[in-house]
Amino acid sequence: MKKLFLVLAVAALSFSTAIAQDAAAAAPAEEATVENAEAAPVAEEAVVEEAINPEVEIAGESLHHVLMQKFLEGGWGWMLPILIVLVLGLAIAIERILFLGLSTINTKKFIAAVEKALNEGGIEAAKAVCRDTKGPIASIYWQGLDRYEQGLDAVEKAVVSYGSVQTGQLESGLGWLSLFIALSPSLGFMGTVVGLVQSFDSIQAAGDISPALVAGGMKVALLTTLLGLIAAMVLQVFYNYVIVKIDGIVNEMEDASITLMDILTVYKK
Repeated sequence: MKKLFLVLAVAALSFSTAIAQDAAAAAPAEEATVENAEAAPVAEEAVVEEAINPEVEIAGESLHHVLMQKFLEGGWGWMLPILIVLVLGLAIAIERILFLGLSTINTKKFIAAVEKALNEGGIEAAKAVCRDTKGPIASIYWQGLDRYEQGLDAVEKAVVSYGSVQTGQLESGLGWLSLFIALSPSLGFMGTVVGLVQSFDSIQAAGDISPALVAGGMKVALLTTLLGLIAAMVLQVFYNYVIVKIDGIVNEMEDASITLMDILTVYKK
């Protein structure tokens, strides 16, 4: 999980560096345009015509450039914390998805293999099958088989107790993911409030209500709210997927535990 956080952090820093480079390259590009315009008036008229043409302008802007522009217009102070929350939430969600994927096995095939090994080689052979299989169900089976000599009651207690432990491991990190889902829109709304306060401060300082004075603060307010809501919705989708996946594994664990008790009851007789 630490490696995943590191990779996503490097990606976020690269994105931030690209934004800064584009912002720094904007000024030299404008100066070069002015010099070329003075040297060639005809070329200047062609460039102006293309700039006025909305179809050329829309077609020339890439999605990457638009996103970086909106990110800068929203302000670093509020857009960057929301982006960090989104990256951390995605890191936790991806780590949980990978973990749950490795924890998922063919339960019917595994139970059949354990039952066959138990009938042919006894408890130790069945424990070997569990030891060679990954996932919470195999771990629960190994704990139950390891206490077979203490009686079926001890096996049942071990299965129930270790099942709770495995469920806790499956749900690890969901608290942080839930926090990030709630934090993303909260940061966006806070940016909205700050943007509105800036707008009213500008109006108070100028002593007049002008669209130009209000536009800057309102843009910050709307962009931060938009990014916060997008981040929350993306993380919510991943969160629900992880919850559904965990519920499916827990149900398989419960069914497999009941099957284990039935298998051991028949084996004891």
